[in-house]
Amino acid sequence: IVSTLGLPGLFNLMTYGCSLLGVRHSAWLQAKQELGTHGDSLDKGDIIQLKEAYKWIIHPLISDELGIQAESKSLFEVGVVFAHPETDADCHFLATVCRDCFKPCKNKQSVFTRMAVVKALEKIKEQDFHVQFPWPPNSPKTVCNVVDIQCNHAPVFVAGRYNKYSRNLPQTPWIIDGERKMESSVEELITEHLVPAFKADSFNFSSSGREDVDVRTLGKGRPFAVELVNPHKIKVTFQDMRALQQKINTSEKIKVRDLQIVSREAVAHMKEGEEEKTKCYSALIWTEKLIQVEDLKRLDSLEELKIIQKTPLRVLHRRPLASRPRTIHNMKAEYVDGHHFRLYLKTQAGTYPF
Repeated sequence: IVSTLGLPGLFNLMTYGCSLLGVRHSAWLQAKQELGTHGDSLDKGDIIQLKEAYKWIIHPLISDELGIQAESKSLFEVGVVFAHPETDADCHFLATVCRDCFKPCKNKQSVFTRMAVVKALEKIKEQDFHVQFPWPPNSPKTVCNVVDIQCNHAPVFVAGRYNKYSRNLPQTPWIIDGERKMESSVEELITEHLVPAFKADSFNFSSSGREDVDVRTLGKGRPFAVELVNPHKIKVTFQDMRALQQKINTSEKIKVRDLQIVSREAVAHMKEGEEEKTKCYSALIWTEKLIQVEDLKRLDSLEELKIIQKTPLRVLHRRPLASRPRTIHNMKAEYVDGHHFRLYLKTQAGTYPF
């Protein structure tokens, strides 16, 4: 049994063991029997769930003991794991009745998972169940043991925008077949300061799109967010965030701006409409053939150019090979000399322009 307490709130959820699934099923069958013909329409969802009954009992007890009010949600949770060896095997008889529900899995230590027991209880006939599982159930002779206590805090989300000035820096760690291709990454240069500042167990980095390793990110910067998992420090001031931003900006390869704590919903909003955005690029082009200013005017007239673009070889390690429709909204060519011109592109997000 896993019981979760929220502080300053209280009970949040209960995940009970497989043996209690049998008790719940038995109670449902007994209720149907006692209701007679009225019980034919009784569904399992019509009876009180064990976790609800547990909350009704435990809420006032813990609330009185700790002197705090019960709350349905809390950012900080204390998980208490209980074990009851005496009833561990109560549902093992289901394996002989519904063998196809209990198939070994590579990543499972036991075939008696919650999902397997639920499937078996749906298939077993009432008379077969009653033979193995009496009602009322036998009273246990031993109490539960506390085997683990876990403290967890809801994640903190930090967002901002980053500029990248290096042409040898991937957005995320570039590791192929266990071999690191680049010394660092945008993700690492940012999170190496954020994670210890919030004393988080781990993190998840996300951004609105991404750039190639040899492409700079200029202008206002690319929006990004970092989910800090189970942070042990959650209270930070505006000055703390400015100090963190300054630490990150000691790097010559990247700079961040507008560093702030945001909600989960704000992070989701950042990812929405990612493909509908437009991106602007510029590149210095060399041509072997001698060019004149007039040669570039045709490029200026091209608008809403539809292309079918294959995944470039340089990103095949992280994106599947496919042909994707993309749009070049407009372009402008700027003459430099007889063999050079600068090309400015405005494209649909997700386009690989060069």
